[in-house]
Amino acid sequence: MASVKEKLPTKASSKFGKETYLFWYEKMQLIRKFEEKAGQLYGMQKIKGFCHLYIGQEACAVGAISALREGDKYITTYRDHGIPLALGTSADAIMAELFGKITGASKGKGGSMHIFDKKVGFVGGHGIVGAQIPLGAGIAFAEMYNNTGNLCVCYMGDGAVRQGAFHETLNMAMLWKIPVIFVIENNGYAMGTSVQRTSNVTELYTLGEAYDMPSAPVNAMDVEEVHNAVEIAAERARKGEGPTLLEFRTYRYKGHSMSDPAKYRTKEELEDYKKQDPIEQVKSALLSKGFATESDLEAIDANIKVIVDHSVKFAEESPYPEPEEAYKDVYAQEDYPYIIE
Repeated sequence: MASVKEKLPTKASSKFGKETYLFWYEKMQLIRKFEEKAGQLYGMQKIKGFCHLYIGQEACAVGAISALREGDKYITTYRDHGIPLALGTSADAIMAELFGKITGASKGKGGSMHIFDKKVGFVGGHGIVGAQIPLGAGIAFAEMYNNTGNLCVCYMGDGAVRQGAFHETLNMAMLWKIPVIFVIENNGYAMGTSVQRTSNVTELYTLGEAYDMPSAPVNAMDVEEVHNAVEIAAERARKGEGPTLLEFRTYRYKGHSMSDPAKYRTKEELEDYKKQDPIEQVKSALLSKGFATESDLEAIDANIKVIVDHSVKFAEESPYPEPEEAYKDVYAQEDYPYIIE
């Protein structure tokens, strides 16, 4: 019997132009510099609460977005700054949210773990492990029901696949052929515990086999491979063939959160992954293909620094919500900004 992996088509774009490479570089570099600045500000106690950085995992977001189209939806975990930045949510709005300011993406009520932006199709970061998985399938079901042709990408961490909701959702999504792409961002550690210590199954994509779901591992340190895998899965979804499970094999350079010193891994392991850095790979391609010069990339980096620095200024100068804001947006209203119409 053929494995589920073999059932996943392999046809996808393999050649990318200057515009795509520049998109990848600019977006990944924006995420990297924003997250580095957020880490600094957390250390200065200007950002409080929990804060989970996306440094090292940038290709997981950016490669998927370049393969999809406007109207598609995205839902993820509490490590949620990178996807909206790549989709076009302003750095100002995200930084203000980290500061708990009224000008933030969620009016200062969500903080780092609960960023939403309906305008770009980002249906939120979610603080409860695995809670976004059935929500992602539900959002995709709504797109199918309304015959929009759109899909939903549902991100989760490697620790979330031990949740019962994961298995229940995969079963239902496959049964109803829901246009959802399930993405396991396998960065090797569920908080501080390695996959090998928490699961008998370490090839996480094979979990889709129980539901006869097309599934595949993806080297998510390579943005081209991410794009290709998502492109294939999106084509299936739009043709009415149902969901796909992708295991993005990635790595976070920092701890699980800002309170995690990451002493459970070796310096050698971290350095080995940094040699595969997704931004450096794209930078090398841009230069070798003649799509950009060193000075071109320096100009992009300088502009990103301006954007990030402005976001900090904007956040610091923005007001906190008034006390009465605690009673607003509790129930859905016609003008509620985060409802998907």
